[in-house]
Amino acid sequence: MNIPLLDLKAQYRAIQPEIDAAVAEVLAAQVFILGPTVLAFEQACGAYCGAAHAVGVSSGTDALLMALMAEGISVGDEVITSPYTFFATAGCIARLGARPVFVDIEPTSFNLDPHKIEQTITKRTKAIMPVHLYGRMAEMTPINAIARKHKLVVIEDACQAIGAEYQGCRAGAWGDYGCFSFFPSKNLGGAGDGGLLTTGDAARAAKLVALRNHGMEPKYYHKIIGGNFRLDALQAAVLHVKLRHLDAWTAARRRNATRYNQLFRTAGLAPDVVTLPTTPCAEAGRADGEPCHCHVFNQYVIRTPRRDALRAFLAERGVGSEVYYPVPLHLQECFRVLGHRAGDFPESERAANETLALPIYPELSDAQAECVVASIREFFKQ
Repeated sequence: MNIPLLDLKAQYRAIQPEIDAAVAEVLAAQVFILGPTVLAFEQACGAYCGAAHAVGVSSGTDALLMALMAEGISVGDEVITSPYTFFATAGCIARLGARPVFVDIEPTSFNLDPHKIEQTITKRTKAIMPVHLYGRMAEMTPINAIARKHKLVVIEDACQAIGAEYQGCRAGAWGDYGCFSFFPSKNLGGAGDGGLLTTGDAARAAKLVALRNHGMEPKYYHKIIGGNFRLDALQAAVLHVKLRHLDAWTAARRRNATRYNQLFRTAGLAPDVVTLPTTPCAEAGRADGEPCHCHVFNQYVIRTPRRDALRAFLAERGVGSEVYYPVPLHLQECFRVLGHRAGDFPESERAANETLALPIYPELSDAQAECVVASIREFFKQ
């Protein structure tokens, strides 16, 4: 059975008439840059995230960059973040001449360990950028408490976590800024690149609106220097349609995760052979399968010391998988100037060597999930 890591064609087929009609409306109106289509999506998505203000932008990377720009972070400043994440998280910090200061992750959540943050704060620290990796939120209550204590800005990298909740509040509504990506593989994915920033502060929102359009307000007058970070109307139209289906898709991802958990238990694979992803609800003792809104499973990530051999075995059997991320950021060549060595962040390095993402998309069938787990069981029996 051929099982891709992600099947976007299946998603499109299910909602093709809605998508095609929304795109046709934009083409008929011939308003492609910002305009009412973008505004309508911003309002809907901001409400979905529980944020007072939302600003559509060109990508998740640009959302992170704009949040840093809006706070004036530049040469000599420091921003605390994770070394186990997509490159853009730290890359945006470095692009502005600031220094990424890495803090190791928790082994179960893959997110920043809040107990290790405060010891890295210096007089140059300006912000904390927690990452809600794979769809599970970081521990925002202690992170926000540390930020308030030291008067630091909190920028949520929520690019993989739209709709995820922590203590009843959604991703993007905890920090001073929330940053989202609409890359096609995300839970809410566009027909290309796109992103969004959320904030509860009207002044910050106004600055973001100016920054995304070359710092221009009013037209042809520039008090600040921004960039071309605008969200296209075509992308906004597609995303607005998909937003209406997002809760159903998220519920399907959670069902698939529960199905995987049950199949792995039946397969009898020991935790030291394959470690399954967990949710805060399960860790608190709630039964598997009970409603849990803490994790949106952008990825279903297992751990095994034999990761690379297992991935090759699955590929031979037509089962898609992916390694996010094989080299932690502190060991990337471009960050050699930071002076880190192997062993500096052991949990991040172990995750980079052991994690493997399995297919989790909403349209994944029971038979496909069974085939994935049967293939993994076959590998370890050999």
